[in-house]
Amino acid sequence: MTVRIVDRRFDSKNKSSVNRSRFIRRFKGQIRKSVSDAINQRGVRDLDNGEKIGIPGRDIAEPQFAHGQGGTREIVSPGNDRFVTGDQFERPQGGGGGRGRGQASRDGEGEDDFVFTLTRDEFLDIFFDELALPNLVKRQLAQIEQFKRVRAGYTQSGVPANINLGRTMRGAAGRRVALGGPHAIRLRKLQADLDELRKTRPEDDVEVQHLRREIVRLRARIESLPFIDPFDLRYNNRIRIPQPTTQAVMFCLLDVSGSMDEARKNIAKRFFMLLYLFLNRNYEHIEVVFIRHHTVASEVDEDDFFTSRESGGTVVSSALVLMQKIIQERYSSALWNIYGAQASDGDNWNDDSPRCRELLENALLPVCQYFAYIEITDGAPQNLWEEYQKLQGSHEHFAMQRIATVTDIYPVFRELFKRRA
Repeated sequence: MTVRIVDRRFDSKNKSSVNRSRFIRRFKGQIRKSVSDAINQRGVRDLDNGEKIGIPGRDIAEPQFAHGQGGTREIVSPGNDRFVTGDQFERPQGGGGGRGRGQASRDGEGEDDFVFTLTRDEFLDIFFDELALPNLVKRQLAQIEQFKRVRAGYTQSGVPANINLGRTMRGAAGRRVALGGPHAIRLRKLQADLDELRKTRPEDDVEVQHLRREIVRLRARIESLPFIDPFDLRYNNRIRIPQPTTQAVMFCLLDVSGSMDEARKNIAKRFFMLLYLFLNRNYEHIEVVFIRHHTVASEVDEDDFFTSRESGGTVVSSALVLMQKIIQERYSSALWNIYGAQASDGDNWNDDSPRCRELLENALLPVCQYFAYIEITDGAPQNLWEEYQKLQGSHEHFAMQRIATVTDIYPVFRELFKRRA
C-alpha cells in the first residue's frame, strides 16, 4: 500500500520560513552570542543591515541512532559491478583523499561551522532583545494615527445588524401612545355618552346608531396605527475616537571639546548612533534633539552632530542650559516624556562642574523621566563624574556608566536601557 503525505500548511514567499523561525527559536542562545560577536566587527552605521553568522556544528548536532562497529551486515550498493555477496573489503578511513583546502583533524574527522544568514529584521530583533526606555508611562493626544470605535448613542440610519431592539420597541410604544391618545380619550367619552343614551332610548334610535358608527371608526383608526414604523427604528451608533499614543523626546548631549580626542568622539558617536537607531525602531512618535558643546552649546541636525569638526574648550553647563531652554520653549513636561543622554570625557572647569550638578538636580531631573551620563575615559574618574555621583543615590531615574573601549558600548547600552519592572 502506498502512503502519500501532503503538507498543506501555508508558507510565505520566503522558502522554509516555518523551519527558519523554529531554528531561530531553538538556537537563539547561540545566535545571540554570534550577533554580539558580530557587533564588535562592524560599524554602528551598519546595524540596520542583516548579518551572516556561524554556529559551531557541535552546538547544533542531534543524537542519532547508528549501527555499531561490529556485527554482520549485508548491503546492496546501486551500480556495483565489482563485488558479489560474500566478498570482504577493508573499511575506508575517514579524511583520506579529500580535495579541500582546510586542515584535517588529527583523527581524520571534522565538521565545518553552520553558516546562517539573518535578515535585517531578525538581526535587529535579537540585537534589541529586552531593551526599552524606562518609565514611559505618560499618554497624551499628539500625532494621532490610531483610532478605536466606541458606542455613541443611537442613529436613525444604519444596517440591520446594528438595530437596537429595546430602543426601537420603546420608541414604537411611545409613538402609538402619542398618536392614539387623543382618539382613545374621545373613544372613552363617546362610549360613556352611548351608555347614558341607551338608558332612555331604544337601540334603533338615530342618535344611538350615530354614536356606534363613530365608536367603530375611532377603534379602526387606533388599530390602524402601525406596530413599528420606519420612524421608530434606532441603530447603535459607533464613532472613531483618537487612541492615545505615547510621545517622548530624547536629548543627546555630546562633548566635542579639545580634550575629547578622535577615538573618544568615535565612541560617543557610536553610542548615540546606537541610541538613535533604537529609538526610531521601538517608538513611532519620538523626537530627538542633538546638542553638541565645547565652551558654547548649539542645537544641530543629525549630520552635523556626527560629522562636524568644530572644537574648543569645555563648559559642560552650556549644554544643560540649552537643554533646559529647549524644554521650556517646546516640550512641556505635562505633555512629553523627556529623556536625556550625555556623553563626555568628564574633563570640565572645576568651577563649572558644581553648576552642572545644580542644573541637573534643580532644573532637569525634576522634569525628566530618565537621564543617563556616559563618561568616556580609561583612567581615573574626572571632576564631573565626582559631582554627578552625589545625585545618583537620591535620584532613581539618573544613571551613570563609564566606557573605556568600543567593546564596552553595547554592554553599557544594555545596562542603561534594559527593560525594567
